[in-house]
Amino acid sequence: MRSWNTPRGGGDVVYGLGLIGALIHYLTEANAFWPALLGVLKALIWPVFLVQSLL
Repeated sequence: MRSWNTPRGGGDVVYGLGLIGALIHYLTEANAFWPALLGVLKALIWPVFLVQSLL
């Protein structure tokens, strides 16, 4: 079990900033409820799209 005081890498910060950026991007592109909902779901799994485009 991990202790809350152990140092960790900056991955959580990168994911959090990426999540905010992806939410802003997808929600500004949406013009209705369902595309906005899809944008929120895409924002949650944005690393999948990043890895897919890098491969």
